[in-house]
Amino acid sequence: MSSPRGLTNWISSYELFTDNSEPPLLYRTWSAVSCIAAALQRKCCLPWGSLTFYPNFYIVLVGPPAARKGTAMSPAEDFLDGLQIKMASEAITREALIRELHEANDNIIDNASGEVSYHSSLTVFSPELTVFLGYNNPQLLSDLTDWFDCRKRWTYRTKTQGTDEIFGVFLNLFGATTPDLIRATMPLDAIGGGLTSRMVFVYEENKGKIVPAPFFSPSELALRDKLMADLEKIHLLRGEFRPTEEFLEFWVDWYTKQGDVRPMPDKKFDGYVERRPMHLIKLSMIMNASRTDSMILECIDLENALALLERTEVKMARTFAGVGANNTGGILAQVMAEIGKRKNITFGELLNIFYQDVDKRTLEAMLETLESMRFAQRTFSGDGVINITYIQKED
Repeated sequence: MSSPRGLTNWISSYELFTDNSEPPLLYRTWSAVSCIAAALQRKCCLPWGSLTFYPNFYIVLVGPPAARKGTAMSPAEDFLDGLQIKMASEAITREALIRELHEANDNIIDNASGEVSYHSSLTVFSPELTVFLGYNNPQLLSDLTDWFDCRKRWTYRTKTQGTDEIFGVFLNLFGATTPDLIRATMPLDAIGGGLTSRMVFVYEENKGKIVPAPFFSPSELALRDKLMADLEKIHLLRGEFRPTEEFLEFWVDWYTKQGDVRPMPDKKFDGYVERRPMHLIKLSMIMNASRTDSMILECIDLENALALLERTEVKMARTFAGVGANNTGGILAQVMAEIGKRKNITFGELLNIFYQDVDKRTLEAMLETLESMRFAQRTFSGDGVINITYIQKED
């Protein structure tokens, strides 16, 4: 048996370790989630009736260039490198990625029966997701969709050697991009279904805070060592997660009410909403592994998973703002981002920023739309100045 954990909770400890940095907390939390998912690999699963869930995620940090997406990903990469987790190259062809997934093959020995099984577990780590996905690359998008479900066997045809098979597929993806690049990279018919419904988009419009001296203190370095030691223990986990009766009671109560719940009204998230229960189950496994080696899913794991998912969904819909038939949609998304960043701005200031893209009348129409959406509010001062105030949503 492994020695006891040095930390009470890996995710909350990771948040503390990265607190003296500029990325928003939500970016840092999902970085920790991706680390645990990469460490668990296909060695761990949750039997669920006729289905089997695995703890892989497709997590994408979304925001403008100054939101510190890459900064948030950097510590996670250091931990995975230290654990020698197999990671795919960022700039890679489809054929090379298939080869890397095939070469990631490893075995699992059942401690009880001695039975040997095989898995091909690989993590894609891409601070510039557009570089990884490429432009107009539908075959890779289709492959990623297939791999998310962790097939027992995936068959592909090579150019020169006929067909080959990958056994025990497990692909975990952690990437970052901007809303503009999503619009440029993703075909319109891919938005809302297929691959994007399997992704968790973590949207932030601003960095978390200003940190002019992001250096590690001795206590933070000591915490980093404990995080590394406990991640190694998480990596040793294997076998099946088992839910308690309390977990199942909470789950049944939550699941039966989902027909009336719509966390995002945007229809481009219909596919995500349908798969929301699956994301929640996967995230419950991550929350459990974060705090214990027991692999017994308790009510607290589901509660923690739901709290994080709901907090993420508050801004998730902004990921696809401007994607659609409306040719001003992209500009509207940029106007929303500017108002959200500034919190308060005058109409004149906003027009000066976007005068090359919209005229005065179009911008006024956009602001009427944003008022109807309860995103922003206009107030008119006595000197004729129009003030625009962002309406803060409750997390």
